[in-house]
Amino acid sequence: MNLPNTLTITRVLLIPFFIGFFYQSTQQSSLIAAGIFSIASITDVLDGYFARLRSEVTQFGKFLDPVADKLLILSALILLVGDQRVPAWIAIIIIGREFAVTGFRAIASSEGVVIAAENLGKYKTVLQIFAIILLIIDFASGIYHQVGMLLLLASMILALYSAIQYFVKFGRSVNLLKVK
Repeated sequence: MNLPNTLTITRVLLIPFFIGFFYQSTQQSSLIAAGIFSIASITDVLDGYFARLRSEVTQFGKFLDPVADKLLILSALILLVGDQRVPAWIAIIIIGREFAVTGFRAIASSEGVVIAAENLGKYKTVLQIFAIILLIIDFASGIYHQVGMLLLLASMILALYSAIQYFVKFGRSVNLLKVK
C-alpha cells in the first residue's frame, strides 16, 4: 500500500459520508457535504501527482483510480437528480458517456491498445467538480445553482465532444488491430 493508493481508497471511503450529509437536507449539512466532496475531489489530483512524482504507479491504482472518480461523480449526480437540483437528462448523458468511454478503453486495453485520457476529458472533470460543489452548496436554488448548472451544461458538452474523440481513437485502434 502506497500513498497514492491510500488517497484513492480514502476517496471511496468518503463517499458514504458525503451521501449521509447530503441526505440531511439542511443548509449546514449541504455545506459539509460540499466540503467532503471537495476533499474527495482533491484526493483525485493528489493521488495521480504523487504516483508520478514517487514512481508509485501500480496496477491496483490504475484500476481503482478511475473507478473511484466515477463513483464520486456519479453518486453526486444521482443525489442531485433525486433532490431535483439537476435534470435527469443531463445526468443520463454524463453517466452514459462515462460507461461508453470506459467500455471503449476496456476493449482497446484487452487488445493491448491504451487510449489515454485527453486534456478535454480533464477539463470536463474539473467543470463537473466545480458545478457539483456549487449545486450542493446552493440549497435554495439561487445564484450558485444557476452558475453550477451552466458549468454542468458546459461539462456535458465537453463530455460529449471528448466521447467522440474516444470513439474516433477507438475506431482507429480497432482498424489498426485488423491490419495486423
